[in-house]
Formats: sequence, C-alpha cells, structure tokens
Amino acid sequence: MTALAPQTHTVPHEVRRAAPFGPNLFASVMGTGIVATAAASLPLHGLRPAATVVWALDAALLVFLTVAACRRWTWATVRAQLADPVMAQFWGAPPMALMTVGTGALLLGSDWIGLPAALAVDWTLWTVGTLLGLATSVLVPLRMIGSGERAFGGWLMPVVPPMVSAASGALLASHLPEGSLRQAMVLGCYALFGVSLFATLVIVPQIWQRLVQHGLGAASTVPTLWIVLGPLGQSITAANLLAGVPVLPGQVAFGVLYGTITWGFALLWVAIALSVTIRTARRGLPFALTWWSFVFPLGTLVTGTSALAARVPSAMFTGVAVVLYGALVLAWVTVAVRTLFQR
Repeated sequence: MTALAPQTHTVPHEVRRAAPFGPNLFASVMGTGIVATAAASLPLHGLRPAATVVWALDAALLVFLTVAACRRWTWATVRAQLADPVMAQFWGAPPMALMTVGTGALLLGSDWIGLPAALAVDWTLWTVGTLLGLATSVLVPLRMIGSGERAFGGWLMPVVPPMVSAASGALLASHLPEGSLRQAMVLGCYALFGVSLFATLVIVPQIWQRLVQHGLGAASTVPTLWIVLGPLGQSITAANLLAGVPVLPGQVAFGVLYGTITWGFALLWVAIALSVTIRTARRGLPFALTWWSFVFPLGTLVTGTSALAARVPSAMFTGVAVVLYGALVLAWVTVAVRTLFQR
C-alpha cells in the first residue's frame, strides 16, 4: 500500500518548465480528435453531426498550435526540448495529432468537404505524421541510452505514432485500387505495427519495474500511467482495421485473436490505473498538462473495442465500447475545461 502512495503533491520542475509552449500541448489535439473519431466507430445513430463539429474544432486547434509553434520554436528551442528527459518524450504528440485530424477528415470531414478533399488531407497529414513519428521512435529512445533516467508512462509517447500510422493507414489503404500498391500499403502498415508493438513490449516492463521499486513519484505524473492504454488500444484498432483490407491469409483471425487477448490486458490496466488515480486524487492530484493522458489512450480503447465489435458481433464488445465512450467524453470535458480556465 505504501508503494502506491504518491511521494509529493507538487508539480515537478520538469512539468512546470515545459508549460509555456511545448510539444505536449498537441496532446489536446489528440484527445479532442479521438472523441470525434471514436464516435464515428460506435454503432450508435445520431452522434455523427456532433462528432463532425468536434473534428472541425480539433482541426482548427491543430492549425492554431502549428502556427504558434512555427512562430515560437527555433532550432535552439527544439534542441532544448529534445535534451529535456521528460519533454523529449512528448515529441510523439505532434505526429499523432496530425494523423488524428487526418483520420477525422476521412471518417467525418468528408461529409462537409467531400471525399476527394478528405482523402487529400488525410494522405498529407498521414505522410507527415508517419515520417515525424518514425523519427521520434528512433531519436528519442536513442537519446535515453545511458541517461540513467527512470521510466515513466511518457516513455511510450515517442513510440506510439507508428501504431497510429498503422491504424490510419489501414483506412487509407481501403481507398486504394486492388493490386500491388494496396498490398504494399498494408504490408507497410503491418511493419509500422511491429515497430510500435515491440518498442512497447520493451518499455512497459520498465514502467512496471519502476512502480514496484520506486513507487509513483510526483502526483502530477500519475496520469501518464494511462498512456500504456495508447499502444494497447491502438494496436487492437490497427489489427482489426487492417483485417478489413485483405491482402494476406489469416488477417481477420489475427485481428480477432490478437485484439481479444490484448483487450483483456487493456481492461486489467484500466483497473490498475483507475485505482492508482483514485488513491492519488484522495491525497491531491494537481492539474497539469499530463491530465490529457486520461483522454487519448482511453479513446484508443474505445476504437479498439468498436473494431472488435465490428469483427465479432457481440453485445459485450458493443456495450463496453459505449460505456467507455461515455467515460471518454466525461474525461475530455473535464480536462478541456481545466486546461482553458485553471492552468
């Protein structure tokens, strides 16, 4: 029980110094976008108009933050952020923000701008986001070698983008003509799936080891435990969306088998993260931008559960997806309000 108690209730220096304008701000785009795209995946009628509005607001937020970043960031600023052992991890947020908005354009924005324009937007944002995500997957873990830093949930941020690329790429692949180009796209998405999956398998045990040996650390970093759900939920989504673009034998079976097994572990992690969060909140959980860790990872579990429900007609998957989406909306509203008015 002692190991679960937070060691301090103050916002750590690394969180405060990143507050002015760091890449972690793009987590708000990720969180807002997943609320829209997750709604598009649910078997519920009537959500689409509201979800499309949320996507439009998210696209505007992405444009605003991108313009602000271009005006404020210099090469020296970027180098300083990459040199910071905490802020460097959150360079995974911008590529995921790009791809989240792109996916929303294809799933929802096409109602307003038409399918050709939506595909153009999605292909552009997916390409830029994938290249940037591959860069973070290599450069950020590389700079951690020999650093002596203790692992925390944020270490997953730079390696999750390739999994987002795999899921988003599956949707784009379905719009390609059958043949070698579609096959190459699907195979590339499976390769991106592997990049993120095996990096996650390396990092998650380190996070658990830190929890066991050193406890939670600062209370403001507790929300980052939820980031573990990101690669789990997104991999379930990716595996089952790729199954919808069959170019290899056994894709559907892999999606369902892998997805169900991973879904079980994801629910276990929800129980652990929720218990730790509640215990910490009773002692004081100060607001920080890390609260956005409550949103996007949970959203990926919604999309993953919905993807399983589409492959395996099951009241269980459908019911859990709806319940999780309700929790997602509640988390998003709470964090968005705190970000706007109580930072």
